[in-house]
Amino acid sequence: MNNVKTDSKSNSETTVVVGMSGGVDSSVCALLLKQQGYRVIGLFMKNWEEQDEHGVCQASKEYADVVRVCGQIGIPYYSVNFIKEYQENVFSHFVEEFKKGYTPNPDILCNREIKFKVLLQKAIELGGDFLATGHYCQVGGHVDSMKLLKGADPGKDQSYFLYAINGQALSKVMFPIGHMLKSELREIARQNGLATSEKKDSTGICFIGKRDFKQFLGQYIQYKAGNFENLKGEVVGQHDGAAFYTPGQRRGMGIGGAGEAWFVVGKDVERNVVFVDQGILHPALFCDTVIATDLTWISGVAPSLFPFRCRSKVRYRQPDQHCVIEKIVDGKVVVAFDVPQRAVTPRQSIVFYDGDVCLGGGMIESPGPSYHVQGRELPSVVSP
Repeated sequence: MNNVKTDSKSNSETTVVVGMSGGVDSSVCALLLKQQGYRVIGLFMKNWEEQDEHGVCQASKEYADVVRVCGQIGIPYYSVNFIKEYQENVFSHFVEEFKKGYTPNPDILCNREIKFKVLLQKAIELGGDFLATGHYCQVGGHVDSMKLLKGADPGKDQSYFLYAINGQALSKVMFPIGHMLKSELREIARQNGLATSEKKDSTGICFIGKRDFKQFLGQYIQYKAGNFENLKGEVVGQHDGAAFYTPGQRRGMGIGGAGEAWFVVGKDVERNVVFVDQGILHPALFCDTVIATDLTWISGVAPSLFPFRCRSKVRYRQPDQHCVIEKIVDGKVVVAFDVPQRAVTPRQSIVFYDGDVCLGGGMIESPGPSYHVQGRELPSVVSP
């Protein structure tokens, strides 16, 4: 169900534009589509332009790999510049969220505003019938009711990052590797001698790369040092700026001493205070309700019968969690979990599922009262 065609053209009559990043995933996408008889065009998008300490532009290096792979496969290729669109619709939002003390996820915005909007439009302008990308997702359903499905590789599924795209765009999208395991994809790349076959997967935020995170953000945001306080109100250390810390974080605080490890359990951005306490299962880290806003539903239609039982994730790679959508009022969804959730983070995303079908999701506005605030003990089923 990963490649649902919505027209009657044969493969040889169908043009597929592949969004190519210079990585192995998109390289294999282009290869597979060419082998299946499609007319394939490679399209590299440049979203960020900056030289490293050696005067080398990372985007130029990635484009060079795209050129090499397209030459090996025997397909035409183009490059498009979306730096302006990325700055206005992704990066500026990222910076503003950090200024407010949040830790945003730019990948979700990039998918919604860039890859499945302006890149898709460019693919159509180039004569493409479909846009294909190297996401580990699948599509199903029919042209008037497309569904976004999880990728077959549970360790690589990226549906969490695509929940906010316009569901109608799926009728023009292919995910050629969504049915594959990463190990299978690597083997295909090796067998066909692709230049990117041994290239490491990119990790982290694309425009930061391997640079120091605080140093990079310091170019755009002025941070003010403040206090780490425990839940008794005692100062236990100093931080570099509240926005650098997120609930559940353990590393990078420089707080030692006897007893269990210290974790971030909350923040007061107005006071520039980061709350910390000891214990990976500290009750202050857990809640069993969430309010989310900025909702997107892949089908275009929100649930209408409540309570609505489904599953959800409050972070990438988290196993699906049983939950109930209790109600949707004024564009806000109230969710109750069967099992308390750890380190629910404002302005991160909650994504809803029905089995392998991604229903949609929203931005977490606020977690419910913690078990510490409620004075409740955690149930025995809770794990880190």
